[in-house]
Amino acid sequence: MAVPLLTKKIVKKRVKKFKRPQSDRKISVKTSWRRPKGIDSRVRRKLKKKLQPLFFTATSTAINGFAALLNPDEASPSYQVCWTRITKHSRMKGWDPSQNHGRESAKMDQILTHPTVNKKIIGARYYIKGFENYYGPLNRTEDSRSPRDKDGHGTHTASTAVGSRVKNAAALGGFARGTATGGAPLAHLAIYKVCWAIPNQEKAEGNTCFEEDMLAAIDDAIGDGVHVMSISIGTREPTPLKEDGIAIGAFHALKKNIVVACSAGNGGPAPSTLSNPSPWVITVGASGVDRAFFGPLVLGNGMKIEGQTVTPYKLDKDCPLVFAADAVASNVPKNVTSQCLPNSLSPRKVRGKIVLCMRGSGMRVAKGMEVKRAGGCGFILGNSQANGNDVIVDAHVLPATSVGYNDAMKILNYIRSTKNPMARIGLARTILQYRPAQSWLPLPVEPDITAPGVNILAAWSGATAPSKLYEDKRLVKYNIISGTSMACPHVAAAAALLRAIHPEWSSAAIRSALMTTAWMKNNMDQPIADQSGNAATPFQFGSGHFRPAKAADPGLVYDASYTDYVLYLCSYGVKNVYPKFKCPAVSPSIYNFNYPSVSLPKLNGTLNITRTVTNVGASSSVYFFSARPPLGFAVKASPSVLFFSHVGQKKSFIITIKAREDSMSKDHNKGEYAFGWYTWSNGHHYVRSPMAVSLV
Repeated sequence: MAVPLLTKKIVKKRVKKFKRPQSDRKISVKTSWRRPKGIDSRVRRKLKKKLQPLFFTATSTAINGFAALLNPDEASPSYQVCWTRITKHSRMKGWDPSQNHGRESAKMDQILTHPTVNKKIIGARYYIKGFENYYGPLNRTEDSRSPRDKDGHGTHTASTAVGSRVKNAAALGGFARGTATGGAPLAHLAIYKVCWAIPNQEKAEGNTCFEEDMLAAIDDAIGDGVHVMSISIGTREPTPLKEDGIAIGAFHALKKNIVVACSAGNGGPAPSTLSNPSPWVITVGASGVDRAFFGPLVLGNGMKIEGQTVTPYKLDKDCPLVFAADAVASNVPKNVTSQCLPNSLSPRKVRGKIVLCMRGSGMRVAKGMEVKRAGGCGFILGNSQANGNDVIVDAHVLPATSVGYNDAMKILNYIRSTKNPMARIGLARTILQYRPAQSWLPLPVEPDITAPGVNILAAWSGATAPSKLYEDKRLVKYNIISGTSMACPHVAAAAALLRAIHPEWSSAAIRSALMTTAWMKNNMDQPIADQSGNAATPFQFGSGHFRPAKAADPGLVYDASYTDYVLYLCSYGVKNVYPKFKCPAVSPSIYNFNYPSVSLPKLNGTLNITRTVTNVGASSSVYFFSARPPLGFAVKASPSVLFFSHVGQKKSFIITIKAREDSMSKDHNKGEYAFGWYTWSNGHHYVRSPMAVSLV
């Protein structure tokens, strides 16, 4: 039965757009969680002609309603209509861990029937009406008006999640060669394409995804019976929960016990840059792996610097070296002279030279293309101070290597120290079991968990170059790219495996198992570091780096029902979400929502919060409480010992967090967060929850 949950109105020529995490988002669609009142027949007749040819005419299965083009008068509150079905996200994937799913193909709008398609892909749909209403008919030289991927992003994330085992897979130039497999290689895949190439814009800048298209896709995925959704789309700025289309769509999926994993966005490390933070979504940040791609650089003074790259070209001799800011055209603004932006370099100053370009503005791969356009023989991509010393690799169009901020400054100092700076870029190579593993992509604040998302090899579309630049004519079967989009399908795959192992678990239990078994150390048993080498915090890595094998046997889980989430919305101020449920006169404290982490802003004195754990381990077990309190706070639990006699038994406890006045005044600034964790352990299982607390 459809659940009336939200109201939506779309004003003509003002549409809410969602792009991949690196892109901006324009907001004008207004969404409400409240169930609207009915409209009179006069309004119905007036809108009938407008609604008939528009977006959604089929009956929805979970999200009830439609989208329509209205002028500002018709879109006023007095004309607010019915319940809507809208959608958000790029390249949504749903998969079924079982081998038989009676509905798997029956409800698909378009089945891929090409002879090369196997039983991995059980169907695909595409959603384009919102896009074409805004931009006009799709330019079919830029994208395919079908579920087929001409961008690469969807192919990469889909194969990361459920790709079959492939031997001898490698990126351009043979990098990362080996056997590739998705996280859940036996799972089936259903593809819901909602993101499209922006007209007259490089694909490398990202696609655009319209909310009405995305919500329609989520609705269909729910109806198709998927068990997990992997949604690798985000925004630069957080969206209020009441206006978040993905959160609304995922809430409907929650009622069907579908696990939804979403990318956390690539807008970090600045605060308030998180995408998809709703508590019924697993929000995934990106961490590194123990593999590097060393691209050696030798300066004219003999200094050797190990950059990183997956560019399969080298320079056989030393070439003159120049800093981009010293080789720009006369009309380039001073604040971007080092950025190698399109048409910014002077061919007269660049021809035959290696150019040091800095990150900051513009696309990384486009900087190399600009050096090539100006006649350069190679280029060095240097991190800005904000990017730190962790390096993201790309398949550039000329000999190139990327270096961290410290090395970029060494190169710049060398250029400034001599009249004739020279350099040579050697051939890169793949290094396995690298220590320490690259820490993490500069993350937004507070994901739930991190997973591999930096320099990830996966399948690629044969319709686009590895750089996704129009002038790049190279084609590959596999490509190495980075982002929280790459991390998300890792966690979604783990969720699919957990659903297969524990079909009785709720989506909340699966999230809890992943979060409470995550690890906060790198492959050298040292604390996870940020991009500058400093110790990272839960606001950067969430619960830690995921460990799927541990998550299969977590011992205890923090479970939550659909009613618990509705009560959470009541506490948040969202009323009348479900017509059969009425919010209590006094809503429960939002801090008592049964989540496997604790975040307390502006604590004033002492606060008690309640949590409940469910035994999913041994029938008879005893768990003991321990804590590493945030600096300046005291943490204790009552009771501090939990006794379980059977599987499925639930035990509640109260955590008391108290500010320590004697230490807080000198060790901590008010409003600044301190971090810690608490753990329940029986000697075999360690069920850890991160904590973040600040003073009022």
